[in-house]
Amino acid sequence: MTMNRATHPDVAHNLALAILASSAAPALLLDGDLNVVAASTSFHRAFALDPEDVTGRPLFKLGAGEWNVPQLRSLLGATLSDIARIEAYEMDLKGDAAPRRLVLNARKLDYGDAEQIRLLLTISDVTEARISEKLKDDLLREKAILLQELQHRVANSLQIIASVLLQSARRVQSDETRSHLRDAHHRVMSIATLQQQLAASRLGDVELRGYFVQLCRSLGASMIQDHDRLSLEVTVDGSIVKADISVSLGLIVTELVINALKHAFPGDRGGTILVDYQARGAGWKLSVSDDGVGTPEKMAEAKPGLGTGIVEALANQLDATVATQGGHPGTIVLITHPDGAA
Repeated sequence: MTMNRATHPDVAHNLALAILASSAAPALLLDGDLNVVAASTSFHRAFALDPEDVTGRPLFKLGAGEWNVPQLRSLLGATLSDIARIEAYEMDLKGDAAPRRLVLNARKLDYGDAEQIRLLLTISDVTEARISEKLKDDLLREKAILLQELQHRVANSLQIIASVLLQSARRVQSDETRSHLRDAHHRVMSIATLQQQLAASRLGDVELRGYFVQLCRSLGASMIQDHDRLSLEVTVDGSIVKADISVSLGLIVTELVINALKHAFPGDRGGTILVDYQARGAGWKLSVSDDGVGTPEKMAEAKPGLGTGIVEALANQLDATVATQGGHPGTIVLITHPDGAA
């Protein structure tokens, strides 16, 4: 900062001293040799220094010499030479007590007289703020680790439950009971897969392409016996969504894929199930289509089952609508979220 050339050096100097005296933050006025011309009262108080041990002494000899930091010396020299300027420079002040984290700013005061150059150094103590930030980061990191571990444990537990359900389905004599147990097994396995996906993510945004590919791969492995007869394909754009939204979308895909595998390809009929997701602006469209036998008229008129209810409920949570239409051949289920919806 350069003073007006017409300003008398004594007037400018007195003005700088007045500013220093009124400063609530620790501040020093240094001469061209980096000796302390004056210090604010807050500086004496913040660093427990007697005014008589500060004024007139070199900055780097204050206290027990803790201010003698080579990088600070270099930066102050460069500031005096107009080569650089110290702005929000952070340094650790190491004294007899615990280190303190300081933020320094320096401005050159040029009165138009080479012998009257001054340097205004202001200091902020951010030790407690940095400690608080570190504690917060450590807590968040610990929480993330615990949450991931919990997700792993939940996924493992769900797989155990799914295994028990499958074994029970093989032992029972009733076809209806066996069918219900297998449905429960598939749903538990789908939840386990979702949990594994969340545990593998970083608890933040989820890239849908890889997520859906892995999900469908797991569903195919557990439900498709002949992959040459039935295939499960995924086409997804580069969309990235929040983890909670990915869970809802994953559950919708799971229910629709399971439904298609159960009803679209009776007997030894083969075909393809396609999971497609495309976004445009705030809107998006998810579809699960098959080239199977389509929806029989009697089934279309029947009361909606558990899977349909789950899909409808999840779609409502996402402010989306559900529509079913013929694929000629097969069936297409569309989940649509309009652009501009809340």
